[in-house]
Amino acid sequence: MKKDQWIVGIDIGGTKIEVAAVKNNGTIIKGIRRETKTNADIGNIESDIINTVHALINAVGKKPMAIGVGMAGQIDPEDGVVIFSPNLNWHNVPLKQDLNRAFRLPVTITNDVRAATWGEWVHGAGKGYNDIICMFVGTGIGGGIVSKGRMVEGCTNTAGEIGHITVELNGPVCTCHNKGCLEAIASGWAIARDAQTAVLSDPAAGAYMLNIAGGTIKDITAKVVVRSAHDGDPLAKKIIERVSNAIISGAVSLVNVFNPCVFVLGGGIIEGMPELVNIVDKGIREYALKAATTKLKVVRSALNDYAGVIGAAVFAQLMLKKNVKKNK
Repeated sequence: MKKDQWIVGIDIGGTKIEVAAVKNNGTIIKGIRRETKTNADIGNIESDIINTVHALINAVGKKPMAIGVGMAGQIDPEDGVVIFSPNLNWHNVPLKQDLNRAFRLPVTITNDVRAATWGEWVHGAGKGYNDIICMFVGTGIGGGIVSKGRMVEGCTNTAGEIGHITVELNGPVCTCHNKGCLEAIASGWAIARDAQTAVLSDPAAGAYMLNIAGGTIKDITAKVVVRSAHDGDPLAKKIIERVSNAIISGAVSLVNVFNPCVFVLGGGIIEGMPELVNIVDKGIREYALKAATTKLKVVRSALNDYAGVIGAAVFAQLMLKKNVKKNK
């Protein structure tokens, strides 16, 4: 790809649709963010995506080489069908085909956190390493695993669902219907659930968080809990301690199994509590196998909110190169 060429990177999340023009060195030329209308039907959401990409192309003033998409859920790697996306409740949506039809450009679709891992590996905190693990702790929890210079995809393209590692037997029920998943304890939705339950059962102990939330229990979010913990509220600190322990437990298992050189932590919860990186680092070194941690670096995401769009563009660029080689 030449210097002046670019790729559309799209990150479709439960709260936002991020679209960016990304150069081959990972630099973002222009970005546009839209709110995800999660209650809208599939056609309306696709129209929002298509209209936003058109707006981006008009702003850049030049046609892109390809489109790369990262979105939460299970993706068929062959035809780009979104088999299931929990954030949007999509089932068997032919997103690749629809975008192909709208733009007449090569389109690639991958899982959103795997896309973010591509971004961190090629242009971010994992650059230069062949063995990395990324854990993104936000509304949900997901990640990506690079082993010996290859992205781990799994038999059916679902590898990286690290939010569903069991860290607490008989713990709270997860969205996947299992009990005690990492996501069911340490994700944004789980933090909000636990805080609301705690305040409901003990209003006196939860008075500080309730006040921050404007007096409405249902408005106690993960952000409220994080802010309250930073302010020294005992109940909020207790909730965050449980979150920290769950993340450490999941990270220790991953480090022991995959022996990465770099463990990258990102996502909204980490952005709100960057001190968790050092806490998790300390926990890994205390509980993981010593042989697995001698060269390990535990670091914060370098690309932050842009890991997804940059990674989606990286993946699209990789697929372009593969197709060129195949056709030679």
